[in-house]
Amino acid sequence: MGGCTWRWALRAGRLLPGAGGGRAPAVWRGGPGCAPAACAALSAGSASSSSGNEALRDKRARILSRGLPKQKPIDGVKQVVVVASGKGGVGKSTTAVNIALALAANDTTKEVGLLDADIYGPSIPKMMNLKGNPELTPKNLMRPLKNYGIACMSMGFLIEETAPVVWRGLMVMSAVEKLLRQVDWGQLDYLVIDMPPGTGDVQLSVSQTIPIAGAVIVSTPQDVALLDARKGAEMFRKVHVPVLGLVQNMSVFQCPKCKHETHIFGADGVRDLAETLGLDILGDIPLHVSIRETCDSGQPVVISQPQSDAAKAYLKIAMEISRRLPVLPA
Repeated sequence: MGGCTWRWALRAGRLLPGAGGGRAPAVWRGGPGCAPAACAALSAGSASSSSGNEALRDKRARILSRGLPKQKPIDGVKQVVVVASGKGGVGKSTTAVNIALALAANDTTKEVGLLDADIYGPSIPKMMNLKGNPELTPKNLMRPLKNYGIACMSMGFLIEETAPVVWRGLMVMSAVEKLLRQVDWGQLDYLVIDMPPGTGDVQLSVSQTIPIAGAVIVSTPQDVALLDARKGAEMFRKVHVPVLGLVQNMSVFQCPKCKHETHIFGADGVRDLAETLGLDILGDIPLHVSIRETCDSGQPVVISQPQSDAAKAYLKIAMEISRRLPVLPA
């Protein structure tokens, strides 16, 4: 694509190959806190002098003493809420979109943003009915695209809709850093981050580099999904991110004709998991065709059908999230 923003984003992250060729940057695979030169010196073994080895040990100790990267707030953002799941396909992105809209609907004085951190499978552009490339500010920051009052940023704005992102972890992490740091969010009360599924590099990096007010774990009641949801909750605990609670998605299906209810994925699996982990259930979202249809059409149910039971479920969950967030000083 010919947009200057995409090329800018890639250059900023050192993602475009240089003039010398098209290979991806080399990735150092040495141990933590150890530079390639240091490890080369260590491997020399007896060839190194005792004084050289001592200096090397001192340098390594200084590097290790730095510890984890310091968390730095995102400019203009008061509170960050991440929506995550251990497993894909449980409706996490649909939940994140409707939670962001519900937070804004519950309190019209609040400004809400939505960040799509799923680099490989961005879905926010379609769900929020947004297309095009972000403009650049005079400070060379990307301006989020906006719809339904929500400021949105996604890798989907920077690549063609059908283009796959075939990148290694280092490139993905650089892209996430740019989406976090080089976006002009303005002044936001809440930034909702739609995390990719799993407990990998993106989740760890986001958790360690920005202060997160709370995490929301989304899962279906299915046993296989619950196994991964538990891992997601435990990961956030390990990195000291407060887990606000769990959302039980696709909890029940009601036949549109006879109104008979069927628990297709199980009845209370997420509730049982929440009890085991000592967490709260923020709410249940039914398995309803309107939720899928409205997101596919770019008109999420909270906006297009605000009086429906599905929309009310999201509004309730957003209210529970707001109640559990720390109170900020005036």
